[in-house]
Amino acid sequence: MTTPTSQHVDQDLIKAATRVARTRCRGENHTVAAAGRAVDGRIVTAVNAYHFTGGPCAELVLVGAAAAQGLHELDTVVAVGYRERGVVPPCGRCRQVLLDHFPALKVIVGEGDRIRTVRIAELLPESYVWADHQLGDE
Repeated sequence: MTTPTSQHVDQDLIKAATRVARTRCRGENHTVAAAGRAVDGRIVTAVNAYHFTGGPCAELVLVGAAAAQGLHELDTVVAVGYRERGVVPPCGRCRQVLLDHFPALKVIVGEGDRIRTVRIAELLPESYVWADHQLGDE
């Protein structure tokens, strides 16, 4: 297993996600907020949309919200749980989607004094590369 490579932790991104978690996450339908920094420095935020059939996680809503705002290249993302749960790591589905959309993405993970920034590929080692199925189309 690869040892995660720590990088600068974007505290402003954590604060943005925390602010959204505190002010926009209400009840059981919205329990996680995410924030992403685009390569041009702009920040976009989102919340999950829980549903018993399995609604999208905050990170997936973030991908769509970023695209809707014309931000097609995200540099770093973080998710934060409401009720002061702090930074939460992306689930397996989100890891795969984030890797597919942004292979160079950095993700903030950890808790307390162990918060760190790692590359998405380090969170999903030996991953399936979605673009591989398109190789015959060239």
